Amino acid sequence: MKAASFAYERPDSLSAALGLLADAHGAARIMAGGQSLGPMLNLRLVQPQLIIDIAGLAELRTVDREGDDLIIGACLTHADLEDGRIPDVSNGVLRRVAGGIAYRAVRNRGTIGGSLGHADPAADWVTTLAALGAGVRLASAAGRRDLAVSEFIHGALQTALRPGELVTAIRLPCLPPTTRFGYAKACRKPGEFAHAMAAVLIEPDKARSRIVIGAIDTTPIVVDDSSLFGGAITNLTKQFDRDLADHLLMQAGVADPAARHIHVSVLARAIAEAAA
Repeated sequence: MKAASFAYERPDSLSAALGLLADAHGAARIMAGGQSLGPMLNLRLVQPQLIIDIAGLAELRTVDREGDDLIIGACLTHADLEDGRIPDVSNGVLRRVAGGIAYRAVRNRGTIGGSLGHADPAADWVTTLAALGAGVRLASAAGRRDLAVSEFIHGALQTALRPGELVTAIRLPCLPPTTRFGYAKACRKPGEFAHAMAAVLIEPDKARSRIVIGAIDTTPIVVDDSSLFGGAITNLTKQFDRDLADHLLMQAGVADPAARHIHVSVLARAIAEAAA
């Protein structure tokens, strides 16, 4: 199937892109790498009147420091992160996760901002960035605002983006070297979308943990305390409460026991990695 007809604009600045988006009054879609939007156009799941291509905007391919945070431009590709073309403030987490996204051809084109803005529950960045405590920077012709990733994702393919807004950057806190991270996902074969995914951040210096269970049909489950470890983070694998994890999945609407078992098993793998 071919995409329905649409107009195409490739603005030369962020302000021009925001102007086009505002003038379109909801009839435009933003395209960066096009790895999700392209198939959706061809299947006619979306039929915008206008595509605004922001892939060439140098303003969205910058990397800056703001205090203790790294500001990663939305149009940096998964391959940019995989190949280490941005400073490593995550103890290698971003590089490793980026290298596990789909196939190299997808990583060459797909962008971190586009992935987050698309909000596919099985996308690696949705789960990973929530676990890392990252934020997302949004801009419109009316101004700019910042949200935590956990606030930005409202559900499967649903975000806090308002009409006329687009994702311009990811705000990533710099992790101390003592931080431990675990990440695991289950796919039917390499490169496919995951049907279970989990990320675990352990900050021993702050006696704090954050766990995210992703690839479910709603917002990721974020556990921002040590309740899954009985209130402490001293012995992660032995203290991991599988029954509580199963209960959280049931509360999130995962009704199939087999699916919950896979999610809990994937989470256990991520915890074991963080504990190693």
